[in-house]
Amino acid sequence: MSDPLNLDPYTVWRHAIAEADRVFASPPELDRPVDGCTYCTPESELHILGGDPAAVPDDLLGHFMREVVSHWDADQYPVLWRRLMPRALRYWGPEGHDIDPSREIGHLGQHGAKFVDWPAPERAVVEQAFRALLALALVDGTPGDIAELLEGIAHATGDLEPWLEHIAGLSGSKADAGLVRLAFDWATDLLWDELQFTWWYDGDPQVIAAWLPTQRARIAIFATQHPRCKTAADALIAIDRIQAGDHSPWLYPYGRKFLRLAP
Repeated sequence: MSDPLNLDPYTVWRHAIAEADRVFASPPELDRPVDGCTYCTPESELHILGGDPAAVPDDLLGHFMREVVSHWDADQYPVLWRRLMPRALRYWGPEGHDIDPSREIGHLGQHGAKFVDWPAPERAVVEQAFRALLALALVDGTPGDIAELLEGIAHATGDLEPWLEHIAGLSGSKADAGLVRLAFDWATDLLWDELQFTWWYDGDPQVIAAWLPTQRARIAIFATQHPRCKTAADALIAIDRIQAGDHSPWLYPYGRKFLRLAP
């Protein structure tokens, strides 16, 4: 399943959520009461988690998603996530909670809910929602928002490259500007040896280092169209330094928070 890359990202997001509601309309049943760490999750809340997914309060949903994987029954954990998935997507969405989702989404990985083993229709709609979230983060979010999302999604799916390809395929002036901001942020962090993943311990930042030069031509076009944009100009310098195996030309810390894209 692929998404039109030139549609309004909010339209794509609403469509993805509608598809998730449809596919998860009949969630898998639990064969016994929810088993979890009662020190962290009272029996009363375990009972709620095993009931109607729509009746789970947001604070309990957030607790479940953040709680360490080992505090839940290994067989039930993927089923609980599948039952709550439409709720989780909304929680991470534009009308949800302003949080770093990398750890929560990362709990879908192979050492958690084993997302890659879910039924194909469920994986497809969740990945569609992930693509929509990345598009929203690219056009309306900060580089940190995109990086956090990417880390969690890559952890869940076991691969970063398809999601980088998705970002590269997003078109439009807002996507161009978002990609320039992201490239500048990543490239300068790489030059300072500061680019790392917080929760995805198997993740390799060198995948990003290899991807950045593939976006140089697009950034150069943006820099030509916006000659006063220091972010684009510095992104090109940083990418060239990475390709040359050179050090950062800037003293640390570089005042990135004061840089702004030209209109």
